Amino acid sequence: MLLTFFKRLYPASVLWILLSVPVITIAQSDTLSASLDEVVIRAYESSRPLKDVPAAVNHFNRGNLQMFGTGSIIAAVNTQPGARIEERSPGSYRVNIRGSSLRSPFGVRNVKVYYNNIPITDPGGITYLNQLGVYNFETLSIIKGPGSSVYGAGTGGVMLIGSLSENEPGGVTLEYSGGSYGYSNIFGSVATSNERYTGKVSFQHQSSDGFRDHSAMKRDVFSWSGRFKLSEKESLSTTFLYGNLFYETPGALTRTEFNINPRMSRPRAGAFPGAEGANASINQKQFIAGASYSLQLSSALESTTTLYGMFTDLRNPAIQNYAHSAEPHAGGRTVLSLNTGGEGSKLRLQVGTEWQQGFTSVSIFKNFAGRADSMQSADEIINRQGLVFAQAVTEIKNWTLTAGASVNFLRVNFERFAPASLGKQVKNFGNQIAPRIAILRKLGKLNVYSSVSRGFSPPTTSELLPTGGAVNLDLSAEHGTNYDLGLKGTVLKNLYADINLFYFGLTNTIVQRRTAGGGDYFINAGKTKQQGIESHLSYSIPIKDTWFKQGSVWLSHTLHDFHYADFRQLENDYSGNRMPGEPLHNISAGIQAETKSGFNGLVSYLYNDRIYLNDAGSAWASPFHIVSLKLGYTARLNKLLVRFSAGADNLLDQAYSLGNDVNGFNGRYYNTAAGRNYYAMITFQFGQGKSH
Repeated sequence: MLLTFFKRLYPASVLWILLSVPVITIAQSDTLSASLDEVVIRAYESSRPLKDVPAAVNHFNRGNLQMFGTGSIIAAVNTQPGARIEERSPGSYRVNIRGSSLRSPFGVRNVKVYYNNIPITDPGGITYLNQLGVYNFETLSIIKGPGSSVYGAGTGGVMLIGSLSENEPGGVTLEYSGGSYGYSNIFGSVATSNERYTGKVSFQHQSSDGFRDHSAMKRDVFSWSGRFKLSEKESLSTTFLYGNLFYETPGALTRTEFNINPRMSRPRAGAFPGAEGANASINQKQFIAGASYSLQLSSALESTTTLYGMFTDLRNPAIQNYAHSAEPHAGGRTVLSLNTGGEGSKLRLQVGTEWQQGFTSVSIFKNFAGRADSMQSADEIINRQGLVFAQAVTEIKNWTLTAGASVNFLRVNFERFAPASLGKQVKNFGNQIAPRIAILRKLGKLNVYSSVSRGFSPPTTSELLPTGGAVNLDLSAEHGTNYDLGLKGTVLKNLYADINLFYFGLTNTIVQRRTAGGGDYFINAGKTKQQGIESHLSYSIPIKDTWFKQGSVWLSHTLHDFHYADFRQLENDYSGNRMPGEPLHNISAGIQAETKSGFNGLVSYLYNDRIYLNDAGSAWASPFHIVSLKLGYTARLNKLLVRFSAGADNLLDQAYSLGNDVNGFNGRYYNTAAGRNYYAMITFQFGQGKSH
């Protein structure tokens, strides 16, 4: 029976890949895994080594995130298991953590995102992750599974982004890169660092003509991050970011259109114009400003308080209509931490609260060739979301026990003023309790852990007020319980392993539907059963007495066996069907090395299994294989550091879709990714080091 189970989950082609990749890679190395035993991350409000965190976490530093170039972080994030970033067109990101994108036609939903401790997920549940440039990511930690015990609403997971390193070197950086399909990227930054202040000011301009027709993109991001040491007991961190993003949306293709010409944009169909005729696009401006103040109240007691404000202006001419929204919101988060105990026994107690208030106005117009015409509706939405949480972490010799819980509430006030007032409507999701318990046992350099967490995820504003249907305030919040069992640490000399088994049961699952005009609407879909194995191995090759400076290799494998446990819609019973949008297998492997003379190289491979595209399981995207290559050289001339690199992505020129429209109307599922493409980059860094 066990053999039959593995044969079902691991077809011959996947087993061949898993067995052959280690043979190829065991003789090389990459910096992705360097010193993972020593990497310290901040997760669940504690700073601990990655291997000591009793949770499934993917972590990336600046080198990891930029190892595929500086166009985006997508390829880098997709090297690790269980979480991936999808791209429907250049600039249109969607985060998928253990199937969380099932309810996301675009953008980031059901995932809580923090940028420098600021919750940039708005109180309506939407995160505009695409507003950040690749240079805004100094570190990225992805917590997989519900993090509601500390971070509030969201069953998908949590993303923690930092834009400033603990040891930021002072200096000036200038960079230019260019490549296929009109790609161009210009970046400049000035960093200052001394005993009292560390800060960085940067600007990025990025543009591309796009691989498909009507898929151009332009992004400008200006940011400043600062850290001030006010006294021996006080510190202040500041964040400012302004982003201006424009990208065209070519629309999803049918299978026939995809086979005939995968580069085409959605054509005209009946009464609906094509993507180009509608000038379908996103024009998005966002402003973020915030500060975090930390105070050491005593040797054992510390408080950290964050306050921020954000504003987003979004204009979206689409095939069905023209939407304009203004989305200001503000909020704060405060945490009080008590550390007690001594050698052999430690206790960390934390209590905290988070509050967000949003005021959104949404106007829908008839779209006349990309211009707003007659008004169809005008809405005002006031969202108020908050949580109170408490957590205790006990360390006794080789054991760590974590217990925490949060109480959450969300209140949505909605009023439609045009074409006629419907009066004020209120939806409450209150007193939602989200507990988490985790235990970790240290076994030398290897740690074993297990956790149980419960989370909830209320519908977002875009789901309560969808583009393709009437107001739906009857949607219920999702609830799920997640069980994790894992091990991570060094299992052999220089071999780091992170293996996690999980089971996640979700009720009231929110799923997306599409209308003929490309609009979306949402329904609750009963229950899902999501189980899987996520594995990551990285091997750092000893470099003593060799001409290598550093090098290593990684191998990641994701097995996600996701099914509808109970899902009936009208006459259709989808119970037992595989959930769409998630491959059964995903494999990533790569080699990266740098010589003492300054040369470096990277070869990577990505395999993505078949993805079902609708609930019935009658349509799917074929498996694909992506091979990438990057070569570079670094030279130092006194205080000037020069880096040059060139690379190629999708060397096999695979025709594939990186971001599918699940349950697309009339079979419109496919958003074609770029074919074989090339890029080159040159970087100048002046005066790297501490400045006094």
